[in-house]
Amino acid sequence: MQYIMSFIWSFLLVTMLNYVVSSVLNVPFSLTTSTILSVIFLILIVLISSIIPNDPIPEADHH
Repeated sequence: MQYIMSFIWSFLLVTMLNYVVSSVLNVPFSLTTSTILSVIFLILIVLISSIIPNDPIPEADHH
């Protein structure tokens, strides 16, 4: 479920960004490009979240 929602959010955000940038640059909007970029974005997010540790930071006792 986590990956499905991540894909939905990445698809929405990347598609919105692609639409705005294509409108500003006056080029045709491509849904295929948005889908490919959102999958790449999702892969990057999953990789980054797997690299970052979930362990809490140990508290230093300096007395």
